[in-house]
Amino acid sequence: MTDFASLPLSPALHPGLDALGYTTPTPIQALALPPILDGRDLIAQAPTGSGKTAAFGLGLLQRLDPAGTRTQALVLCPTRELADQVGRQLRRLATGIANLKLSVLTGGVSLEPQTASLQAHDPQVVVGTPGRIQELARKRVLHLGGVRVLVLDEADRMLDMGFEEPVREIAGRCDAHRQTLLFSATFPDGIRELARQLLRAPAEVAAEAAGGAPAIEQHFFDVDPAFRQKAVADLLLRYRPESAVVFCNTRKDVDEVAGSLRQFGFSALALHGDMEQRDRDEVLLQLANRSCNVLVASDVAARGLDVEDLAVVLNHELPTDVDAYRHRIGRTGRAGRGGLALSLVAPRERARAEMIAAVQQPSPSRQNAPLATGRPSQPAQAPMATLRIDGGKTDKLRPGDILGALTGEAGLPAAAIGKIAIHATRSYVAIARAQVERASARLESGKIKGRRFRVRPL
Repeated sequence: MTDFASLPLSPALHPGLDALGYTTPTPIQALALPPILDGRDLIAQAPTGSGKTAAFGLGLLQRLDPAGTRTQALVLCPTRELADQVGRQLRRLATGIANLKLSVLTGGVSLEPQTASLQAHDPQVVVGTPGRIQELARKRVLHLGGVRVLVLDEADRMLDMGFEEPVREIAGRCDAHRQTLLFSATFPDGIRELARQLLRAPAEVAAEAAGGAPAIEQHFFDVDPAFRQKAVADLLLRYRPESAVVFCNTRKDVDEVAGSLRQFGFSALALHGDMEQRDRDEVLLQLANRSCNVLVASDVAARGLDVEDLAVVLNHELPTDVDAYRHRIGRTGRAGRGGLALSLVAPRERARAEMIAAVQQPSPSRQNAPLATGRPSQPAQAPMATLRIDGGKTDKLRPGDILGALTGEAGLPAAAIGKIAIHATRSYVAIARAQVERASARLESGKIKGRRFRVRPL
């Protein structure tokens, strides 16, 4: 298959392909779509960034009956962030399907609005995390008996996170004659056993990320554990990436490293599972709009993180296995672009480092870690800062209203204004860091669309 036009896709899917600019399939799409469209179960080995969401998305949308009132397709994801990302892409692919209801159902947010939405009208497509889907199904407000396509996305991570029992229960609630599609970056024994029990005579395909295996330059740095934070700061000051993710093995380290980097002048934010969902969403928004240049995260929190052109991944401590290391460094070097992976190695991690180095091509270089001695004279801050406006879609605010207020009453040049995101009750706008105080003061004292709103920097 060389293009999407050669596939027997419904005409209703063509507007979505056009909207996303898809003409030539990625390797995983070319391999997976023919058996998916034939109705076969599928096991697919595909890393994040390979185009797998469009592969299973086109397949499940193809099988939808838009006139049907039952839930017909379910996508299970390991984390809230990945579920949100998948939901957004499926909505874009479904642009040409009228009256489609797609619900993203994850934990970390109130159960009541989700329950009310499900009681009003079953969505045809559901994307969610196993825990919340299991909870809603047990409450009998989410009805899965009509699910004809079940997708397990990043199945290896779901098992790593302890979701095997909920996944099995959810699959048991779906139509026994459903099509099941399992996507995983790795295939440990647990995944093979799960596939054997849930799938029927599946086709198997495997592909690298879009554009081939990414060129990721890898370096190991030997460090005394007491000086990890200084080594992290020095490496980031040395390479000065526009965006970086620092991975930590514990939530305590996440908070401590983020605080340390702020002392060194970085616009660093923490992301871990103990945070409220709104706080997590605001952190990811700031990373996406260039208001944060270093995200310090745990593995679970960063799963599904999709940042365009992430320059550097830095391991504050090596993960415990090779697959976890590959998942981490795979956040950089996306879509064939080059990437940089830097890892600190304490004496007790040397065996781990040798195990990882033995399977990496080329093998990572090895040297002593440099140590930062103080805050640099040249700031290492992100170029933008974010303002939160306590008004959104329910107030009928649009991006143009905020842009007009900033370039009008606030008198900012258009070049100083970055991404604008409108949510239900809040809006966010990225402002050039040097202009953010001026913008905040002018918006607070002025009006947007004839009304006053509370405005504050994040």
